[in-house]
Amino acid sequence: MATPTPDTPENYDQFDEEESEQQLGATASGRKRLFSKELRCMMYGFGDDQNPYTESVDFLEDLVMEFITETTHRAMEVGRTGRVQVEDIIFLVRKDPRKYARVKDLLTMNEELKKARKAFDEVKYVEDQQ
Repeated sequence: MATPTPDTPENYDQFDEEESEQQLGATASGRKRLFSKELRCMMYGFGDDQNPYTESVDFLEDLVMEFITETTHRAMEVGRTGRVQVEDIIFLVRKDPRKYARVKDLLTMNEELKKARKAFDEVKYVEDQQ
């Protein structure tokens, strides 16, 4: 019996299946890719090619997911066990000046957006009443 060579059709089918799985946005572990589009845009914004390698995006997404998972688990252990609150995240990043400043900026921006929406809704409500 002849041994299969790289040119045999059986090997091509194997690669076709792997490519189709990657196109669906699933990882080798079966997880769905959640941030691929955003990471591609961020990578381009930071100087990468407009269409970065899929392997690079997948690797970066694995790092992001690992960071989010670890941070969430650590936050669940702080404060009220089993729940994640904003204060828990602030507590975890308090010693990292860049992360702490970014968290504060995002929280401030969130409050400003809430106030702007509320003011807009009030103006819209007043106009609708007239």
